[in-house]
Amino acid sequence: MKFPSSLLSLTRFLLLLPFFSSAWLDFSVATNTQPQPQYHDLLHCLCSQEDAICNLIYTAQNSTAYASVLQFSIRNPRFSNNNASSSSSITPTTIPQVQSTVLCSRKHGLHLRVRSGGHDFEGASYASLSSPFVLLDLVNLRSVTVDVPSKSAWAQSGAVLAEVYHSIASASRTLAFPAGLCPTVGLGGHISGGGYGTTLRKFGMAADNIRDALLVDADGRVLDRAAMGEDVFWAIRGGGGNTYGIVVSWKLKLVRVPLRLSAFTVSRTASSDAEMTKLVDRYQRVTDKLPDDLMILVMIGAVDQGNSTKQVMYLGGKERLLRVMNESFPELGLKEEDCKEMSWIESVLHFANYPSNSTYDVLLKSRTDSPISFAKLKAKSDYVGTPLPESALQGIWSRVHQVEAGAALLHLIPHGGMMSRISDSSTPYPYRAGTVYKIQYYVAWSGEQKEVEERHLGWIRKLHEFLTPFVSKNPRGAYANSRDLDLGMNDPTGETSYEQARVWGEQYFKHNFERLARVKAAIDPSNFFRNEQSVPPLSM
Repeated sequence: MKFPSSLLSLTRFLLLLPFFSSAWLDFSVATNTQPQPQYHDLLHCLCSQEDAICNLIYTAQNSTAYASVLQFSIRNPRFSNNNASSSSSITPTTIPQVQSTVLCSRKHGLHLRVRSGGHDFEGASYASLSSPFVLLDLVNLRSVTVDVPSKSAWAQSGAVLAEVYHSIASASRTLAFPAGLCPTVGLGGHISGGGYGTTLRKFGMAADNIRDALLVDADGRVLDRAAMGEDVFWAIRGGGGNTYGIVVSWKLKLVRVPLRLSAFTVSRTASSDAEMTKLVDRYQRVTDKLPDDLMILVMIGAVDQGNSTKQVMYLGGKERLLRVMNESFPELGLKEEDCKEMSWIESVLHFANYPSNSTYDVLLKSRTDSPISFAKLKAKSDYVGTPLPESALQGIWSRVHQVEAGAALLHLIPHGGMMSRISDSSTPYPYRAGTVYKIQYYVAWSGEQKEVEERHLGWIRKLHEFLTPFVSKNPRGAYANSRDLDLGMNDPTGETSYEQARVWGEQYFKHNFERLARVKAAIDPSNFFRNEQSVPPLSM
């Protein structure tokens, strides 16, 4: 993720209006050159199942490509060079190979980490406090098949959003999938934690738009929705990844979008903290009350040379965009010449910062040629039910001015609209009615010095602590896809009790956490699938 630096300012607005109305943890990654006996047993077990899978197993002993395979999808460099632990990376090309990996790993006492896109903020999809473990990388399971008449698509979990969007646009210019903006995010992890994008207030989250799935459970069975049952199907749509099994494929519900959209980019600079406070206060008092078709996504941070950028997307023509914007947020001063029209897939490129002359085929190169750069980072999240008072906003600005903030950003993601009409128990994601917006905090840095990292971690933790009185309470909310091990974590042995896990689990899932734990006990009672914040089993 690339971050600007220097003067405090509002940096981005995204609008959507359709025309039709941790504490520091020493994680282990797989670089040890002395294999443990379990790995020899694992290799023998897998190769006895199928010759082809032998060529898809990477260890430091048997493959010069091991390090590059491991590093390929690490999107947070903070976890690229941690201390070593024995491990193997397996990149299956078929679902039976996933089944074999599960069965052989379980047989020989090796637990799994499962990676789709590598965007886990705490590295839990490819690093572990536990040893030994096996990395199951879904990078080769990324096919997408679109069925236009039924407005649906089957997409494998290893596909990144760019590949999903490209496949949909190739089949139809009026269908889309409600998911995120970052093209390199893996579909599997995105849906497993909820997943949101610019259509959040119109169509809900990615997890709200799933019709079916294929899950490999701890016994190696492949289960569709009917076979897994509605409780498990409920849990996998937002209840966290690497917990109930391995979802290898999702049936997506596609939504209708217009042929042409309108978008604009304008530059504004808040000349003072008072002006910034006025803009954000206006935003937080209207954002969840706007028509479902309208979404304003705000980025607050420091920008070079005092410039700031507002980006807006509108699913329709310029006239209505201008009218709604000038009625709801006149402070932005939007003008007709600021706007331009584009298709939905062109808007994907626009908001991912691809060059304006790019064709959508560039999305197929997103794994190796993304316009987004990735820095070491730490993320946190909060939910706001009542607009922040002026004192809270002023406190944020003073902290963003601090040298320790470095490259810091705050995203404000509005709720309301469809999000308020979906039940808080419809999926594990509970932040529905009553949520005005979500705050996403980021701080990023470069360099290998431990003191630099500790300084940035300290800054974001202090900001998070400062806002405690002003955000959701009992429990204080957090977003599962913004994993934050500062909230608490499981015992590395896998022996964490339900009561221990409630400390962090209810922050992500509120009252849904107990149901998730009971589903876990039904589908994976031995807790084979686990990580530092996976849901532990709770027996009846």
